[in-house]
Amino acid sequence: MSHSVDSDVSAVRRYIERHRAAFLDDLAEWLRIPSVSAQTDHADDVRRSADWLAAALGATGFPTVEVWPTAGAPAVYAEWPSDDPAAPTVLVYGHHDVQPAAREDGWDTDPFEPVVRDNRLYARGAADDKGQVFFHTLGVRAHLAATGRTAPAVHLKLLVEGEEESSSPHFRALVEANAERLAADAVIVSDTGMWSEDTPTVCTGMRGLTDCEIRLYGPDQDIHSGSFGGAVPNPATAAARLVAALHDEHARVAIPGFYDGVVELTERERALFAELPFDEDQWLRTAKSHAPHGEAGYTTLERVWARPTAEVNGIGGGYQGPGSKTIIPASAMVKLSFRLVAGQDPHHVEKVVRDWAAGQLPAGIRSEIEFSPATRPCLTPLDHPALQSVARAMGRAFDRPVRFTREGGSGPAADLQEVLGAPVLFLGISVPSDGWHAPNEKVELDLLLKGVETTAYLWGDLAATWRHAP
Repeated sequence: MSHSVDSDVSAVRRYIERHRAAFLDDLAEWLRIPSVSAQTDHADDVRRSADWLAAALGATGFPTVEVWPTAGAPAVYAEWPSDDPAAPTVLVYGHHDVQPAAREDGWDTDPFEPVVRDNRLYARGAADDKGQVFFHTLGVRAHLAATGRTAPAVHLKLLVEGEEESSSPHFRALVEANAERLAADAVIVSDTGMWSEDTPTVCTGMRGLTDCEIRLYGPDQDIHSGSFGGAVPNPATAAARLVAALHDEHARVAIPGFYDGVVELTERERALFAELPFDEDQWLRTAKSHAPHGEAGYTTLERVWARPTAEVNGIGGGYQGPGSKTIIPASAMVKLSFRLVAGQDPHHVEKVVRDWAAGQLPAGIRSEIEFSPATRPCLTPLDHPALQSVARAMGRAFDRPVRFTREGGSGPAADLQEVLGAPVLFLGISVPSDGWHAPNEKVELDLLLKGVETTAYLWGDLAATWRHAP
């Protein structure tokens, strides 16, 4: 490491240490606001949370800070232009709403009264996502202090929504309506985690999601199975056959056209996944399951992170009470969800699912299929210069090499990628033990400050790299 880099690291760390106490006090104040977007009686608290963050960003130095109303909860937008007109523009995404929480859910303390124990900060939102949003405030100040700048090395924007924990129903419309102001060369999502405290990682992508309910109708009412059984089609049987036809004997989705466009794993990605210290037995215990299962030819991590799936979320029809009731039911239903990977188009998947389902049903069974709004997958190539900047900045903060992962779940990041046409990069310091959505959610304070440090290095690295990027 060069002398100048050593000096930069020392300056950043000194600044963070001097301001650590005030930073944590401010975060605790924000965490005391119960901004639960899923509960209407907390609507005022969600608005109060947005106002609090807007004031905090203004105090940080952002010259433009606005609270953006939506048809639901408000979002917060902030912008701090670089003094270099040629600098890249970076948009940071996060959310200020939180999951419901109550002491009786199993919390050791009041979930909205932050407590520090064993160098961990316990509160709802500590990790998901207020802590990971707020580390950007101290990070940008440390960046300025260490470099002597009066403005960030990049044109820095923040968009912090208020409905992520309620499925972001108005987020895409908000992004589309403000696409010009949100325009960016790269998007940083700070609503994510890393592998473990000892293994810092950068996530390179998330799966998409589409889901549907298939309702099957046979007789106009429940009918006697003795008088009519074997002579008319049974919708419950049709539902069972539909589910049985979903996968082949290798656990591969058997819907024609389902895999169209899938971006396959590269050998390098497979090798990087294999380097992670993955304990399958421990993973199974976390999954409360007893054996791995999935598409043949892929490891568990590859299946969860980089392969599309079809899952039966529910199936039902006919008599469900005690004892027997010998009927052919009038209706049945199946709920299916499909996790999608890079290259898959949700609209195409919806079409092939509809065609497949129609082809599975016998004459006399009528069907209705209803799809929910889809979330697209997103993936940033390993060699993308912005991704490499994130990895370098995190490596400097943690003093060790950074590895790469993907995320098996889905989120609104893909809307930003699709509408803004910018690569999505994930920067988070949360670890699996932080207990997102669970009682006693916490954040490791040492890791939280590593997040601060990472962002302090990131903006300069990203600006320098972008000038040499193709």
